[in-house]
Amino acid sequence: MFDRDKWNEILEALTANTFRTILTAFGVFWGIFILVILLAAGNGLENGVKKGFDGIATNTMFMWSQTTSKPFKGLPATREFNFKNGDVAALKQNFPDLLYVSPRNQLGGYEGANNVVRGTKTAAYTIYGDYPELIKQESMDIIKGRFVNQQDIILKRKVAVIGAGVINEMYDRAEDVIGTYIKINGVNFMVVGVYNSKSQNNGNAESAQKNIFMPFTTFQQAFNYGDTVGWMALTANDNASITELKPKILDFMKSRHSINPKDERAIGNFDLFQEFSKVQGLFLILKFIAYFVGTLVLLSGVIGISNIMLIVVKERTKEIGIRRALGATPANIRSQILSEAIFLTIIAGMFGIALATGVLAIVNMVLDTMPSEGMMFANPSVDLTVVFIALLILICSGLFAGLIPAQTAINVKPVDALRTE
Repeated sequence: MFDRDKWNEILEALTANTFRTILTAFGVFWGIFILVILLAAGNGLENGVKKGFDGIATNTMFMWSQTTSKPFKGLPATREFNFKNGDVAALKQNFPDLLYVSPRNQLGGYEGANNVVRGTKTAAYTIYGDYPELIKQESMDIIKGRFVNQQDIILKRKVAVIGAGVINEMYDRAEDVIGTYIKINGVNFMVVGVYNSKSQNNGNAESAQKNIFMPFTTFQQAFNYGDTVGWMALTANDNASITELKPKILDFMKSRHSINPKDERAIGNFDLFQEFSKVQGLFLILKFIAYFVGTLVLLSGVIGISNIMLIVVKERTKEIGIRRALGATPANIRSQILSEAIFLTIIAGMFGIALATGVLAIVNMVLDTMPSEGMMFANPSVDLTVVFIALLILICSGLFAGLIPAQTAINVKPVDALRTE
């Protein structure tokens, strides 16, 4: 039930020394402001980093052949070997938890020798032989035409999908590229699609746009690779972890290629899911640090309020004695002091939340005007859960701030309080 007299008394007590009250409330204001800003900054960094994983099947590992390091079954150490087309079918058959098994071959490089010709223009690009499912594993969008399809694989069509960076260097402005031809290592390919990569390619976004994709079977035939597979991209189902499957997959491949089971060098691998999990763990730590630092700053403000409330109780000792003499119970006195502390804490905290919200709105407006390509910081914000947690912290802080002064107030004997000058 709302008690007007009680709240008038609270407001009078807090406004009796306005400057002191403002300075006292500033500690809580600043603490909750720092807490919200730190959490929002952590979310912004997390959003920016995870944006780099957009379109990528993170439950993926990459695997390639290397030189053996141990002898096995009469075969020498330092033996070279290659994956074969049969390995792909064997993996699909023996590991039903694998969603995609994509064999890949690679030719040339962005900064290597010129391998692509169109008219009088020549350039060096990375050429990939791939299966259609790669589009579900890589971070790319098809902006014109199409990607490699199953018919291309079966018929070994000489078709290619090129990046926007290739168009800029090999084509005239506003020229329609679909249906044109480019020559790769002396073999003509028809362009059937244009992609735009969202990958940063180890920090080099430009090179990610300068790749050329063609059917895997065409690549093997056109460039005399036989049934050699350079490397593979393996993606597990959502209900399975590629990290847990990895040891079994590596052991299986070692057995197929007569490799010593203890040879750790023979098959190279990169576990994208494991790296992504490390990133998620890092952000959990950052969130914990934000809560920890923000709570400590807030605690310093709460201690300030508690100290000031002790001074207020000391100044109002005679008033408390009169109220006790007139019949006020210890519960009434305790309620009054706690209400003042909680009210001051919540008001200061709400101002802190409001200011933090305004600052975040301005930051997001500025970020919206900046190019998002390569941006590692995006949409710093906090959700309603954080706001409710902040409010809960404020209420608990107010109780903590008023608890000791309230107990001090009810311990004052009415007779001693009336004698106080």
